[in-house]
Amino acid sequence: MKMKRKFGLIISLALLLLLAACGGAKETSSDSGASKEKKVIRAGSTAQSYPNGYEENGKLVGFDVEVLEKVAANLDYKVEWVKTDFAGLMGQLETGKIDTVANFVAVTEERKAKYNFSEPYAYAGATIVTHKDNKYDSLEDLKGKTVSGVLGSNNVKNLEKFDSEIIPKTYETRDGAMNDAINKRVDGYVNSKSSLIAEIAKGNLPLKFVGDPFVYEDIAFPFVKNEKGDQLSEKFNAEIQKLREDGTLTKLSKKYFADEDITVKQ
Repeated sequence: MKMKRKFGLIISLALLLLLAACGGAKETSSDSGASKEKKVIRAGSTAQSYPNGYEENGKLVGFDVEVLEKVAANLDYKVEWVKTDFAGLMGQLETGKIDTVANFVAVTEERKAKYNFSEPYAYAGATIVTHKDNKYDSLEDLKGKTVSGVLGSNNVKNLEKFDSEIIPKTYETRDGAMNDAINKRVDGYVNSKSSLIAEIAKGNLPLKFVGDPFVYEDIAFPFVKNEKGDQLSEKFNAEIQKLREDGTLTKLSKKYFADEDITVKQ
């Protein structure tokens, strides 16, 4: 009987050790699987900026959206989009709630003091359009007139610096600013020339350009000035250069901007 008890005890101990080993193996497998999960980058868009970032059939699309998603895919990142107005996006970037903004963000000295920017992936010329019935042919004609623009956008700030006699009126959305120009509630609307070309072509809008762009700027992805932001900007720089060299940036530009290549500096 004693021998049987000892044998039974040995069998029980062996089973316990086997179960423990299996449990340990399962844990390792789980940890290994978790380590293979894609890293996440949180990116902001107004989702109301055609053709940079807008919703189509319930999906966020656009030039800036595609550029960022191609860079992220090449770096094995999963993109989580955050959508709000432009001023809100920049505020969330400052507080670290998002990692970057893909919304045609112009590089300025003021912004460079706050953020790390990637290499430019496009270039923008700020210009003004007016209703085609209006007799404004030059920027001089708009002195003392009201021009709409998006709150927090660099186009409005540049307009104020360019000519203090032109009166800016700001809106939370691009649609609001543009619609008031279309309906002659304001004398003009300021935005990047590339975006205006795309908007006018898409909707056959009754708008015309007033003079040439009054300023050109680099367009890039902003990042917070910390270790993570430094790493992301360096990674983005390498991928943007690859997309430029293989023609992807030019192809995307022509797709969204009525065959215009806005990735080449004027």
